[in-house]
Amino acid sequence: MRLYLTALKPTDSVSDGFLPAARALGCEVTILTDRPEQYRDSGVEVLRCDVRDARAVIDTVAHHRVPDAIFSNSDHIQAETALAAAYFGLPGKDWRACVDTKNKALTRRRLAAAGVETVRSARLAPADPPPADMPFPAVVKPREGVASEDVVLVRDAGELVTAVAAIRDRRPGEALVVEEYLDGPLHTMETLGDGERTRVLGGFRTTLGPLPYFVEERLDWEPPPGRDHVLRALEALRVGFGACHTEYVMTPAGPRIVEVNYRVIGDHCDFLLASMLDAPLFELVLRVHLGAEPRLPDRPEGHATALSLVADRPGDRGEISRDGRSRARRSGPDLAPSAARRG
Repeated sequence: MRLYLTALKPTDSVSDGFLPAARALGCEVTILTDRPEQYRDSGVEVLRCDVRDARAVIDTVAHHRVPDAIFSNSDHIQAETALAAAYFGLPGKDWRACVDTKNKALTRRRLAAAGVETVRSARLAPADPPPADMPFPAVVKPREGVASEDVVLVRDAGELVTAVAAIRDRRPGEALVVEEYLDGPLHTMETLGDGERTRVLGGFRTTLGPLPYFVEERLDWEPPPGRDHVLRALEALRVGFGACHTEYVMTPAGPRIVEVNYRVIGDHCDFLLASMLDAPLFELVLRVHLGAEPRLPDRPEGHATALSLVADRPGDRGEISRDGRSRARRSGPDLAPSAARRG
């Protein structure tokens, strides 16, 4: 079986999750990427390709080997990958769902049109002024942003103008979204669908750092409340194939969607989820894209926590011992230690 995996920058989810899973399933893997030099040590075939252009992906695959699946775990190229899979008649996501979930303004429009929920929201094109009728507090965010980058709470019109200007300085030419602040506990729901049935794998309760920013400091395994509402929202968005990570708030008026990430949960919580399920999560996801049934395990009991250590000042990361003391100084990415216990 030939699996094409479209990718931008390398991630642990791909390197330590999906590539080993593909090998376990007996797949020959070809990575399509616009930065092949970063995948030299991947151990699989790598081809240069403009993966942000579905036409380039289709052309590269058509002139290479016959595909059995075309898959991506990247936030940024789901629609392009779905279009390529559809071109070759392969199992895949509805490209319209990929567009609607990536674009937060379209997510709001789709959910409102389907009668699922209504959240006050305004899309700002690069030259648009901030809305004059938005209730406060409000949230400003990039229309197609990820990982809570440049997401900020504003409490009045002055803060709104300042926040919009600051984000535009960092992201020239990008559209923004301004929407009402959703007050309440933040949750996630993790799902896996095969195009006919969407199965709930579980969820996490998310603890954020101090406002006005939205930094995820802790995730605790918890049965997702508001499950039926979230499933209705996913159905309205045509989300029902492969893995999906949905974030939502339990407001006094009921559940309200924050965003739908049409991929597996990230920041190493995918490995935590696999450990909690006691199942080969990455293989289950790939099996769906290969046209097979996912064979999901029973929903587990137990507890799992992902805890992020947030730096209080800039600098190089220290090597932290189990007793919490820094023993060495070296550069490197931040790590989010996690643990899972079942039973």
